Amino acid sequence: MELMAIALCFLPCAAAAISMGLATGKAVDAVARQPEASGKINSVMLLGMALTEATAIYGFVTALLMLFTKV
Repeated sequence: MELMAIALCFLPCAAAAISMGLATGKAVDAVARQPEASGKINSVMLLGMALTEATAIYGFVTALLMLFTKV
C-alpha cells in the first residue's frame, strides 16, 4: 500500500514533463506567428515553467521522503 502512495507522488513529475512540453510547443507557435512579441512570450513561458517545475519538485521530494522514512 505504501508503494502505491509513493508511486502516486511521482505523478506530478510526469504531469509536469507533459505540460512543459506542451507549453514549449505553444510558445514556439506563438513566436512563429508574432516574432516581435518573443520577449514577452518568453518571459511568461519561463514563469510558467518555474511554477510547473516547483510542482514536480514537491512531488519528487514527497515521494523520496515517503520512500526513505517508511518503516
